[in-house]
Amino acid sequence: MDLSEIVKSAFEKAFPGEDFSFVRVLPATDPRFGDYQCNDALKVAKKLHANPREIGAKVAAALAGEPTFAKVEVAGPGFLNLTVAPDWLNARLAALDAQAACGIPQTGAGKTVVIDYSSPNAAKQMHIGHIRSTVIGCAIDRIFRALGYRVVADNHLGDWGTQFGILIKGYRECLTPEERDNLTVANLEKCYVLSAAKAKEADGVWKEDCKRELVKLQQGDPENLALWKRFIEISIGEFDRMYAKLGVRFDTYRGESFYNEMMPGVVTRLREMGLAVESEGALVVNLDAEKLGVAIVRKSDGGYNYTTSDLACVESRVREYDPERIVYVTDARQQLHFKQWFSIARKMGYDKVQLVHVPFGLMSYQGKAISTREGNLIKLDELLAEAERRAYEIVKDRGGTHELAAQIGIGAVKYSDLSHDPITDIDFSWDKALALEGNSGPYLQYAYARVCSLLEKSGKVGEWEGGKVEAASGFGVVEPVEKRLALALLEFPGAVVRAAEAYKPSVLADYLFQTAQLYSSFYQNAPILKSEPAVRDARLRLCALFGKVLRTGLNLLGIETPSRI
Repeated sequence: MDLSEIVKSAFEKAFPGEDFSFVRVLPATDPRFGDYQCNDALKVAKKLHANPREIGAKVAAALAGEPTFAKVEVAGPGFLNLTVAPDWLNARLAALDAQAACGIPQTGAGKTVVIDYSSPNAAKQMHIGHIRSTVIGCAIDRIFRALGYRVVADNHLGDWGTQFGILIKGYRECLTPEERDNLTVANLEKCYVLSAAKAKEADGVWKEDCKRELVKLQQGDPENLALWKRFIEISIGEFDRMYAKLGVRFDTYRGESFYNEMMPGVVTRLREMGLAVESEGALVVNLDAEKLGVAIVRKSDGGYNYTTSDLACVESRVREYDPERIVYVTDARQQLHFKQWFSIARKMGYDKVQLVHVPFGLMSYQGKAISTREGNLIKLDELLAEAERRAYEIVKDRGGTHELAAQIGIGAVKYSDLSHDPITDIDFSWDKALALEGNSGPYLQYAYARVCSLLEKSGKVGEWEGGKVEAASGFGVVEPVEKRLALALLEFPGAVVRAAEAYKPSVLADYLFQTAQLYSSFYQNAPILKSEPAVRDARLRLCALFGKVLRTGLNLLGIETPSRI
């Protein structure tokens, strides 16, 4: 039974017949007053019209003799300060250590979640602006898998639309025969830029030619369809190369084109349900009652838009996967779009599946907005190469390899994003990202490497893989600096759950950083290798458990943990 359940039982014992499902035990805000605290006596007092301190005193009396606690005190207006017993603490640490997943609860067992993230446009190179959706989405993906969910990671590519008429025209007339024979995404991007520029010419001839190529594609012209398939295949190959560097993988690549044939049926149903009505030649759903304006589901020219495509997409996913929830990771500028079509989806009957939008803020680079106009639209390939180069400058004098530099550099890029609340705008800085001190990826990787080095020096590692050290003794937590670290380690499963519930990898990143700081304090103030044998073994075991938790947590963020730096 966890601490909240124990204290809740004490409330029930003290006040039979009342509902105490809300009772929660939380880590103490100040270790001087105990290890944990419960402030719910104030809520109970208000409900029962009683003195909160008297409520607290009765609950404390009900906890008398409970072996979990060494001390229970009532403070202030009824706060319960709880100090756990050494035996309880050591038993919980041992249980955490015994589990490969460090106690992460399998709350998602038997449930499916679809996570839609990254979503670059075909025929364009990925750039620094794609990093947020990709790394945030991947971390959420990993966290939900760790909680036991069946996760379907889908990359909803931008693989259809007006740009392909421009591309096909440009491919035929803006590229050399050699470029067409050795087609790359860079060449596709080049021909698109050249073709799009020509489409703006005053006579409009090129623009009309692009439109005709698009119509031919939409009507299934074999030659244009073959070109389109080639463009998509080359694009996915390039994307996969980037994802391999980032340690990202997807279960499906289903772009906009996958849902083309479903969209007319969606519009028909919206009309039949009385949700879609004509307005100036277009079909719209009026959401004024929800203060969401009007959503177009079929344009006046008969074409469809993202709202229609997303409705077809959710219909397809519900039918194929029967998910508990579908999570979309996109930038915050799309919030109105998601609110609109989420509302329409609920009206269509898709109210049993949770539709979740995880919006993220914009990224700037060295204080400037990322844009082509500013000249700092850095290609993702260049960003990752620069990360490796800078990291290599840090590790080369210590005998570090380029492989290690890649682990550190890419980990730094990821953590510099994941350590922020997704909704915040962030300014990417190489100095902050690669700092060996402070809240950075390299700092946490270095903390893990120090644990590995310590355990290697101890000679008691055995077959230690990410956190299991052979020791006859228990954890033997005695000193305050040991206890603070031990209590923090027990909070790891809860941190994972909170990160999932909030869809914020930053919750887990913040936990790992704070725990690493506690480990650093422990390491500096509690002698380990020079202690007498029993204390030495117990402290080594605590170090090993910290290493295991840190490695597990960083893995959930998609960050590698080299054993030597």
